[in-house]
Amino acid sequence: MTALALAAPARASTAPAPMPSPDWRRGLDNQRIADLGDGTFLNPVLSGDRPDPAILKDGEDYYLTFSSFESYPGLLIWHSRDLVNWQPRKPALTRNIGSVWAVSLEKHEGRYFLYIPVKASPQNDIFVIWADHIDGPWSDPVPLGLHKHIDPCHAVGEDGSRWLFLSGGDRVRLSDDGMRATGEVEHVYDPWRYPSEWDVEGFAPEGPKIHRIGKWFYMLTAVGGTAGPPTGHMVIAARSRSIHGPWEQHPGNPLVRTTDIREAWWSRGHASLVEAPDGSWWSLYHGYENGFWTLGRQCLLDPVEWGADGWFRMTGGDLSQPIPRPKGGRALPHGMALSDDFATLQLGTKWSFFRPAPDEAARVRVQDNALFLRGKGLAPSTGSPLLLTAGDTSYRFECDIELAPGGTAGLVLFYDDKLYAGLGFDAVRFVTHQYGIERARPVNPHGGRMRLRVTNRRHIVSFHTSGDGGRTWLKFDRGMEVSGYHHNVRGGFLMLRPGLYAAGPGEAAFRNFRFTALAAE
Repeated sequence: MTALALAAPARASTAPAPMPSPDWRRGLDNQRIADLGDGTFLNPVLSGDRPDPAILKDGEDYYLTFSSFESYPGLLIWHSRDLVNWQPRKPALTRNIGSVWAVSLEKHEGRYFLYIPVKASPQNDIFVIWADHIDGPWSDPVPLGLHKHIDPCHAVGEDGSRWLFLSGGDRVRLSDDGMRATGEVEHVYDPWRYPSEWDVEGFAPEGPKIHRIGKWFYMLTAVGGTAGPPTGHMVIAARSRSIHGPWEQHPGNPLVRTTDIREAWWSRGHASLVEAPDGSWWSLYHGYENGFWTLGRQCLLDPVEWGADGWFRMTGGDLSQPIPRPKGGRALPHGMALSDDFATLQLGTKWSFFRPAPDEAARVRVQDNALFLRGKGLAPSTGSPLLLTAGDTSYRFECDIELAPGGTAGLVLFYDDKLYAGLGFDAVRFVTHQYGIERARPVNPHGGRMRLRVTNRRHIVSFHTSGDGGRTWLKFDRGMEVSGYHHNVRGGFLMLRPGLYAAGPGEAAFRNFRFTALAAE
């Protein structure tokens, strides 16, 4: 795609035309996987909410993490040998320090660092943690006193100096050990501006990524706003011979941008460059799937081509079609099953709490293939539910649930504490959750133990209940539609996530949790 085509204004379409469903391969729990097994892959490489990818090449290994916002344990590290197939390892952040935004994952002189911007009360800050092994243990978070910026990127200058580049075209010097900010924040770069007639969310220069390649330092930046109009978010670039500038704008800016709302991926941006095992170059960034803001910003992989002038460009087009995968490396088994027999507690890899209290982990335990969750609050809004990240447009999940006397429990589709849907029950009545409130309470014929099923088929949600362990099912007579449960309605940069909740006294027991992705029909 030429620079001219990339910069073309968005067409004035008002509704997306029906799109044929791409034919992904299916993996664990029938979840879609990018690797098609024929030497090509189909985006996303990691589906579901994987925003602001921060990637580190460490010899033959690639490590990747994402903004985890108010989910804890957070900053789950993913591992790959080929950039297409990814396995989860361990979370790097266990203590709730606030809403975690776009991080920088680095290795410097044999030590791993994570620079973590946090939105929190009474003030925002950027923290740093370190580890001598990618699996930890990671240090306690250390605040850097940077209260006015987000999206740090660690960079090392040609003179060995260490820096954090920040939102807005700013930077700050780091101490030699990388654990303190020294000196004042300074402005060093004025990002390229798009034409005023383009439909964007706002200028908002953010997510700088610095790469030293050959004799150049390259800076990739996101502008246009990370959500809002599908045509807003975009990738721009600049370069300099020195970490200290001056920065020369890429003549092809913007390098990536959704130009038509009929494209497969919306709001594409927040890009990094990475070298594949075969020496080819690629870019990782995020984007919303057409029509599925509810899935959050998913992780996309785009091939990169270098020109004789030392500039690069992305060549994957709108990423709607299979792309030849990077050569070399070794394909690891991709992803993880979301079904759970609760033989062990997979907290931080599979399950996470929403906005947990400091002692939240004490609420949950596993024993005899059951997960016991102590009740909290009166509803999902006050109960810090346990949640999964599901990356398919249609899926079903179900679980056996047994109540404690006087308790309530159920299954939810949860955006945040003000916007969720689901079905719960006590020993006498059901409770329907819709629009983030508790609504109808019809009679429960099953008592304090039942199997619940939730089906989300392209935003159409239905519920089934069973009093005999799933041998026979009754369809609940209240369905829902959840296409509006997303950031452009509610804010927060989150996704609609399946999960479990328990409220009131005692512990609810959850057994035999089964998740199944449903192929497009």
